[in-house]
Amino acid sequence: MPDISVRGCEMPSSPIRKLTPLANDAKARGVKVYHLNIGQPDLPTPQKALDVMKSIDRSVLEYSPSSGFLSLREKLANYYSRYNISLTPDDIIVTTGGSEAVLFAFLSCLNPGDEIIVPEPAYANYMAFAVSAGAVIKSVPSSIETGFALPPVEEFERLITERTKAILICNPNNPTGYLYTRAEMNQIRDIVKKYDLYLFSDEVYREFIYTGSPYISACHLEGIEENVVLIDSVSKRYSECGIRIGALVTKNRRVRDAVMKFCQARLSPPLIGQIIAEASIEDTAEYSAEIYEEYVARRKCLVDGLNRIPGVYSPIPMGAFYTVARLPVEDADDFCAWCLSDFDYEGETVMMAPASGFYSTPGLGRNEVRIAYVLNQTDLKRALVVLEKALEKYNSLKK
Repeated sequence: MPDISVRGCEMPSSPIRKLTPLANDAKARGVKVYHLNIGQPDLPTPQKALDVMKSIDRSVLEYSPSSGFLSLREKLANYYSRYNISLTPDDIIVTTGGSEAVLFAFLSCLNPGDEIIVPEPAYANYMAFAVSAGAVIKSVPSSIETGFALPPVEEFERLITERTKAILICNPNNPTGYLYTRAEMNQIRDIVKKYDLYLFSDEVYREFIYTGSPYISACHLEGIEENVVLIDSVSKRYSECGIRIGALVTKNRRVRDAVMKFCQARLSPPLIGQIIAEASIEDTAEYSAEIYEEYVARRKCLVDGLNRIPGVYSPIPMGAFYTVARLPVEDADDFCAWCLSDFDYEGETVMMAPASGFYSTPGLGRNEVRIAYVLNQTDLKRALVVLEKALEKYNSLKK
């Protein structure tokens, strides 16, 4: 039998989805599973978008332009202007989700063997996209003790070699919910400028910022305009993960020209998704305000509840809808699997993402989990009860 490729063997499994078979088995046994493991919002998609989807009247579902519909890119440019980000439609390429934007950025800007410096914990699929592009992730660990603040500049510079080509950040951060300050963003800018690196900035959670501090986009940083590649998506802000519409944004024409070659090779981004996304951008300010307030309430419910459980600690996330919590267990991977395979409390259990999968440094995150507060508050409160009972039972068995 022919061998699987080296790339296929090196591709990491998703820490978010790898426990799905155990969750399915639990459900088959009649156990209710509270899904705290994945950033799939339960809030409804904007009604205007749903209405447009239902009223689509086309005799042919045709290819769209490889860069996406001009009308959508125009509306996206107007959307970014609300955040003092000045762009033209030509600066924006519509992609099949934010994931494709990351992959195309890597494929266009990096050669095999080139290195990307990434603060960790980090969104796990970055590692998968790096494997796909033949690039190498070099991690700078942040700590739960500091709320996952940006590591010192010296830690970045210590990793820089002749193969270093880029820094990648997620702001607000998935999985930690951390929001980089202006001072931290300026430090990143200075490193990028000093070593002439790309700055890949994933900013898909900009709508979800829970502090009075301003949102500082990579596109706000002066002097590195040609170095910045911004990654975006409508998935989270409009609860539209399934329409697969994202965007790659850059003022660097050479990068855009290279990205377009990959876009042309995959032909076009989703037709129906673009129609829905365009409708979502229009007149959804009231919708955005409502879901923002809901996430603020959910954050308080979850974080307060976690920190009341003996031995559990969660920093207060300042953005997105995730937190990384430290649990009183030695092996969170084992605990999360056990919750699904061997435990239930009154017919219910919880599914979380072991945080070790968000680190590339071996051994880090072994007693941490990522929790997404994408459930309603009633379910969150119940999930916290179940989690506390699970920890009591698990630790009693380990004694």
